[in-house]
Amino acid sequence: MDRGKKIKIVQYSLLFFGILIIFLTYYSNNKSVNNSQILSKTTKENITKNIKNEKEKDQNTFFDIEYSGLDFSGNRYILKSEEAITNNLNSYLINLKQVNAKFYFKDGTILYVWSDYGIYNNQTLDMKFSENVKAIYGENTMNSENANYSNSESFLTITNNVKLNGIKGDLFADKLLFDIKKQTLDISSFNDNKINARIKVNEKRF
Repeated sequence: MDRGKKIKIVQYSLLFFGILIIFLTYYSNNKSVNNSQILSKTTKENITKNIKNEKEKDQNTFFDIEYSGLDFSGNRYILKSEEAITNNLNSYLINLKQVNAKFYFKDGTILYVWSDYGIYNNQTLDMKFSENVKAIYGENTMNSENANYSNSESFLTITNNVKLNGIKGDLFADKLLFDIKKQTLDISSFNDNKINARIKVNEKRF
């Protein structure tokens, strides 16, 4: 075999081994990345599962619960829920499902509130109602997605898709602020087109 052929064979051999080394290096690195991704995904799933289990350990669930007492103004209230969940880390906050609340005021009137979910603070006696909120006071019915009862201020704040149906007409607003002590209602809206002029703002009896 002449010298030229030998050189070509060596060159082809070096080229072949070079391509083989590049291929094996890429395959090895790619496999490591895939394994790392699989390991990372598995690790995340285990961590999420462990966190969920730890949270469940810290929770206590009760059914058909009733809370009652007097607020800071001396008004009696009764709060009922089909399901109540407490957390040992924040034991004063109670998450509620299918909520029904009644507030008995000293003037003989009663405020009724229903909602799908709620949060009750057994220290401040504040209450938060959410999703399909309905409140009835006298001959007036209020519907919204959220309502917050502040015990210290004696306010019931109703927000998000608010509709008020009363003896003097209907009203749509973004926010209703009911001052329980003064028996006044402040009505506000971010969109003037949602205000119905048949209802007067800040009327003493709404």
